[in-house]
Amino acid sequence: MKTNKITALVLTTLFASQFASFIASAAEQQITVWEDIKKSSGIKQAVADFEKQNHVKVNLQEMPYAQQIEKLRLDGPAGIGPDVLVIPNDQLGAAVVQGLLSPLTIDQAEQKAFTASSINAFTMDNTLYGLPKAVETLVLIYNKDLLPQPLANLDDYFAFSKTQRAENKYGLLAKFDQIYYSWGVISSMGGYIFGKDAKGGLNTQDIGLNTAGSVEAVSYLKKFYADGLFPAGIIGDSGLNAIDSLFTEKKAAAVINGPWAFQPYADAGINYGVAPLPKLANGKSMNSFLGVKGYVVSTWSKDKALAQKFIEFINQPEYVKARYQATKEIPALRAMIDDPLIKNDDKASAVAIQSSLATAMPGVPEMQEVWGPANAALELSVTGKQQPKAALDDAVKQIQMQIEAMQASNQ
Repeated sequence: MKTNKITALVLTTLFASQFASFIASAAEQQITVWEDIKKSSGIKQAVADFEKQNHVKVNLQEMPYAQQIEKLRLDGPAGIGPDVLVIPNDQLGAAVVQGLLSPLTIDQAEQKAFTASSINAFTMDNTLYGLPKAVETLVLIYNKDLLPQPLANLDDYFAFSKTQRAENKYGLLAKFDQIYYSWGVISSMGGYIFGKDAKGGLNTQDIGLNTAGSVEAVSYLKKFYADGLFPAGIIGDSGLNAIDSLFTEKKAAAVINGPWAFQPYADAGINYGVAPLPKLANGKSMNSFLGVKGYVVSTWSKDKALAQKFIEFINQPEYVKARYQATKEIPALRAMIDDPLIKNDDKASAVAIQSSLATAMPGVPEMQEVWGPANAALELSVTGKQQPKAALDDAVKQIQMQIEAMQASNQ
């Protein structure tokens, strides 16, 4: 009898130990997800379903997406960072070089569900690091009371702007003195930022901002300034504020801007419509830079497989649709472009269509050396202070020197 009691006690102790071990193991099955500020409502149902189906806990936290990589640099090594986070694609290059992100293994069929440009935005050296969450790009926004329908091409807007100036108003306004806004014309006329290497990656030694096509494009854009179709106040960093003021004061019929302007224009009481960017006279669609938010996995994640599984799970069509309904951020899934939810909304549809024509901003760290010299060259060119060819040649030289200095400092 005594032996039986001892045996029972040993078995009970062993069971309790194993049970405690099981509980501890189960408690470890959890991931932390950083979502963008005021956007977690878009994935709450997906998170709940993921937890239920995989018997895990998802710790969902919000913070501004543009600041998440910076916070990861500190929190990751300290062991308090996320498994999954959201970043803009223009932060990808530096994050990869610094070893902050883990590559993803996603089959081609799943990748093809997204627009090619959005997948390219999170691909570096032929390696995928994230799945697209949302896209944004420039579109044409027009005042329906001043311009009932958008015009066909940029030449039409040039002619329309001349008629508007005769009435002391403006037709089309855009920040063509900055490469983010002029890129649609430059790239569609043969310019490029970085060429491609033999493997299909970016060759940051080959800078194409002073090609014949680039010079032709900038010379064309210069006409909007030289003919007085743009006010002097829209030059420089404060130019977009001036454009917004003219549009909300109903002194400009159309502007090239992004989705971030929709709500302010609506608040100002403007009866506006949205369309993809106009075509060029050569019939080509006007390109634009594509901004992409994407879900990525931290290199410090203790369960990278589970983190990737989560990213794939929440990007299933039903959850992407729910996310769009909650946040109004335009998804990168091809199927959503033709979904009635987006197709019947002229604002969302215009962004979705233009996004499919857009080019992802180069995610390599060298891109940061392009903005300053390129913008300076454009401003000098369109204001007539320097000829486009000379200004663009100088910009390319400056970019090359800055890239060399950057690369040398990283060795």
